Amino acid sequence: MSTAAVGADDERELLNTADRISELHPGYRVEIIGGVVTVAPLRDGPHANALTTIMIALFEAGLGGEETEVLQGIGLWLPGGPEDFAVPDLALVDVDFDDHLIEYNCYDPAVFRLVLEVTSSNYASDLRHKVAAYAEAKIPVYVILDRKHERVHVLTEPLGSSYDRHEVCAPGQQAPLPASIGAEVSLDVAELIQAGRAKPRTPDA
Repeated sequence: MSTAAVGADDERELLNTADRISELHPGYRVEIIGGVVTVAPLRDGPHANALTTIMIALFEAGLGGEETEVLQGIGLWLPGGPEDFAVPDLALVDVDFDDHLIEYNCYDPAVFRLVLEVTSSNYASDLRHKVAAYAEAKIPVYVILDRKHERVHVLTEPLGSSYDRHEVCAPGQQAPLPASIGAEVSLDVAELIQAGRAKPRTPDA
């Protein structure tokens, strides 16, 4: 992940910069967090596989439908700066989220029940910067699948720029999500770590 600090002479300068980067690097994830433009490269296959595994668990619990939607790559407008926004890997939102568009294809944080990140090379941002950003936005539940350290973090009860509760679950454990998201869900940590693990390459015969 790369970052670029940009001045604020033009109140839309950061968004314009994000647009230019998106045009130059299609498919890359561009965000503005704390007034800094960040760029994450294309995700790998195991990253996508882990997201699919998580989505299946949410759907099997009855989420997504009459009251909620389970979405990938939806923009979240952040209160930390005049142009801050994030694009979480996965989000659980109220079904009427489309009525709460703010700007730049990003939605009001009030409609987000849960956001989830699967770490890649940007794991430090997911574990630090985004914790503060999502807490300040009062996102009720933030889940991190940390592939590097093989852990699942479940953060709840946002308070200021942090979360009051932070549960860390290892393979062999279940990571329960609060019922406030709309259903009883427990994520199998070992299953998620396995889904997100790159298979070893075999040498050519």
